[in-house]
Amino acid sequence: MSSHEPPAPESGARILNFRQRPSAARPPQSGYGPAPDVADDLSRYSHDDTPDDYRHRMTVNAAAFAFVIVLALIGYWLADTMASMRKNQDCVLSGRRSCAPVDIPVRERY
Repeated sequence: MSSHEPPAPESGARILNFRQRPSAARPPQSGYGPAPDVADDLSRYSHDDTPDDYRHRMTVNAAAFAFVIVLALIGYWLADTMASMRKNQDCVLSGRRSCAPVDIPVRERY
């Protein structure tokens, strides 16, 4: 063993010391040419001086919110219908009769 390595533990494991490479040992760059300037790439995303149309943005947000609410209500109705059908199907498959609920109109007495 060399003098700069710590002694190995008795379990047989070894500790390796990793040294940082010198900066001159960088891997070679790919041959695609020089890197483009970052400012040139971001210039096409810059904001122009026209004001934002907040009214249009709020209208679109309200329409999206209404659409999501409608989807949630349709999902709830669909889940409730499926649960009701599953309940009726379980009743019929267990051999019982008169499983479907019968709505009887209530008559007022005079």
